[in-house]
Amino acid sequence: MPTTDRWTTGCEALAKELRAHLATLLPAPPRVEVCPLGLVNAFADVTAEHAPGSGAAGTVPVRVYGRHAVVGPLSVPGRRGCVRCLERRWQAARSRQLREAVELGGDTGAAGVPPQWGPFAAEALAGLVAGVVSATDRRESALRRDSTEPMRPEAPVAPAGPGTTGPAGDRTAGDSAAFPHVHQLDLADLTVRRYPLVPDPECPGCGPRERDSADAALLDLAPSPKYRPGAFRTRALADYDLPTEAFANPVCGALGPTVVLDVSSTSTSATIGCFSLRSGDYLRETFWGGHADTFRDSLRIGVLEGLERYAGMRPRARATTVRASLDQLAAEGRPALDPRRCGLYAPEFHSATGIAPFTPGREVSWVWGHSLTERRPLLVPEVLTYYHTPGLADRFVQESSNGCATGGSAAEAVYYGLMEVVERDAFLLAWYGQQPLTELDPASATRPATRQMVARLEMYGYRARFFDAALTFPVPVVTGVAERHDGGPGRMCFGAGAGLDPEAALASALDEIATDAVNLAGRTEREEPRLRAMAADFGKVAALHDHPLVYGLPEMARHADFLLKPAQRPVPLHERYGAGRTLPVSDDLAEDAAACVAAVAEAGFEVIVVDQTLPEQRERGLWTVSVLVPGLLPIDFGWSRQRALDMPRLRTGLREAGLRDHDLTDAELNPAPHPFP
Repeated sequence: MPTTDRWTTGCEALAKELRAHLATLLPAPPRVEVCPLGLVNAFADVTAEHAPGSGAAGTVPVRVYGRHAVVGPLSVPGRRGCVRCLERRWQAARSRQLREAVELGGDTGAAGVPPQWGPFAAEALAGLVAGVVSATDRRESALRRDSTEPMRPEAPVAPAGPGTTGPAGDRTAGDSAAFPHVHQLDLADLTVRRYPLVPDPECPGCGPRERDSADAALLDLAPSPKYRPGAFRTRALADYDLPTEAFANPVCGALGPTVVLDVSSTSTSATIGCFSLRSGDYLRETFWGGHADTFRDSLRIGVLEGLERYAGMRPRARATTVRASLDQLAAEGRPALDPRRCGLYAPEFHSATGIAPFTPGREVSWVWGHSLTERRPLLVPEVLTYYHTPGLADRFVQESSNGCATGGSAAEAVYYGLMEVVERDAFLLAWYGQQPLTELDPASATRPATRQMVARLEMYGYRARFFDAALTFPVPVVTGVAERHDGGPGRMCFGAGAGLDPEAALASALDEIATDAVNLAGRTEREEPRLRAMAADFGKVAALHDHPLVYGLPEMARHADFLLKPAQRPVPLHERYGAGRTLPVSDDLAEDAAACVAAVAEAGFEVIVVDQTLPEQRERGLWTVSVLVPGLLPIDFGWSRQRALDMPRLRTGLREAGLRDHDLTDAELNPAPHPFP
C-alpha cells in the first residue's frame, strides 16, 4: 500500500477511535476531522480533493505528524485564524529538509504511520478535545452573557487600547488572548502544550487581503506625541503587546520555531530568531533579533524586527494589482517611479547571472506608494520595496530591508525609515569616497549606558570610535568602529546610526558594534580560509554577512586608513551638533518627520513611502513602512551588486557637501567593498 494511503487509513482509524471516546465524554460530541501534516504542500493552490482538511465551522480539527497531535484552532465567529493558517504556519516552521521534500518533491517521503497511533493515544486525545471544547463553550457563553448585560452608569469603561482590558474583562485585539490557540499532545509521553496561533494574512481561508490601490496608499502623518521628553517613540517598548510565544514556537510560530538567548554574548543580552521564506526554488533564511541590555527588552525588540522583516519581504496585506511596463504606464498617464533613479546593476552582473536588466519596455509588477514630497500616490516597482517577492528572474535589483521601519504611528515609522536611508547613504558616500570624518568623543555622551558600553568594549580589547558622517542633511549621522587594540583577528567592525538626537544616533552605532565585535575574532578564525579568498578576490564577497566578516582580517584594515589613521582630537558631541547644524526637535514625531522630509526635499530628493503593515501589526497599534529616496546611495550586498558605484551621487556628493573641489574620478574611489553589516 502506498505511504499516503497508509496515512489516510491510519487517520481514519484514529478518528473512529477518537469519536467513540468523545461520545462517552460529552453529551453532544462535536464533529472531528483528523488529517496528517507534512504530506501536502500547504502553500500550494491545492484542490478540494487534495486539501489537508476543510476546517468547517463546528468541526474540531486534529492534525497529526509523527508522535504529535495538534487540536484546534476552534472556529469562533468574527475571529480570524483557521486550520489552514495552522497548516501554513506549521509548514513554515519546519526544517529546510522537510520543506524541500514537501514543497519541491524529491526522494524523501513519509515513512509510514507512527507506532504511537493506538487506542491509548485516541483516548488521551479525546480527553484533550473534550477539555478544549468545554472550555471554549464556557468562554463564549460568558462573553455572550456579558455582552447582553446593560452597562452600569457608575462604571464607565475607557476606550480599550492595545494590551488593555475592555468591558467585562474581555481582552482587546492588542492582547495575546485575541489570538486563537492550539494544543499539542505528545502521544508518546502525553505532554500537552498550548500555543497562540497568529492568523496568516495570506491564508486562502480567512486572510483579509485587500486589493492594492492609490487610495489605500495615501499616508497621513497624523500628530504623534512622544511618550516622554527626549524620546523618539510614541510609546514605550513595554507598552506593546508582543507575546513571544505567539511569534516563536515549535508548532506554529509566525517568526520561526524558537528564539535563542545568546548567553555567550559578553556585551549585550542578544536574542536571535529565524524564519524562512520561499521564492521559487530558493528558500531564504531570515534572521532577526534584539541587542539590548536585558533579555526581556531584546526579546521584544527582536519580535518587532522580525515582524518588520516579515512584512517587508513580499506584499501580504494588499494584493498586487498592477503589472505593466514603465512605457505603458507613461502612455496611460499613471505616475510611476522610474527604477533607474534608484540605481541599477552594471551590465556585467546581468551577463554573469542571466537575469534580464530593467528596460522601460519590460513588464514588471508595481505597488502603490505615496510621495510625501509631491503629496500624491504613485506606482513603485515591487522589487524596490519588497525584497523577497517571488520570482528571482523578475528581480533586476535585489533590494534589502534598507528604509523599512516600524513605529507606533505612521509618522514614527516614516521617521525611522528615513533615518536609515540617510544613514546608509552617508556611510557609502564616505566609504567609497574615502572621506576623512571628524572623530567624536564618546566620553562626552550624557547617557551613562553609552559610556559604560564603551568601557566594556575596552575591557574586551576593542576601542570604540565614532565619526560625524552628516555630510548632506541637517541630521546627525554617526559611524561607529570597534577597533581591536592589538590588530589581531577580528580586526574591526562597523556600525552606524542617524537621528535628530545625536546621543541616540551614537548609541545606535554603538549597539551594532558592541554586539558584533566580541564575536568577530572567533568567526574570523573559524572562517579564515574563506575570508582570505575574499580578500584576494573581492568578487567572492557575495552575501550580506561577507561584507563585515572580511574586515575581521588584519590585512583589510588598510582600506579604512582614510578614516582611522589621521590623528585628531575627538570633538565633544555638543560642540559638533550645536544649534544651526541640526534641525530643531519637536515633542511630536509627526513634526520631526515632516521637518526631515522637507530637509531632504530642499536638497533635491523625493521621499516616497510604501505602507507594508501586517494585520497582526495593525491590531497592536504598529505601522511598518518602506521609505525610498531615489538618488541617494542604496546599500547593496555582494561586490557585483554595488549600484552606488555607478550612481552620479557617489561622484558629486562630496563636492556638493563642500568637502571636495571636484567630482570624484574612478581612481579616487575606495577599491574595497563596504564593511557595513
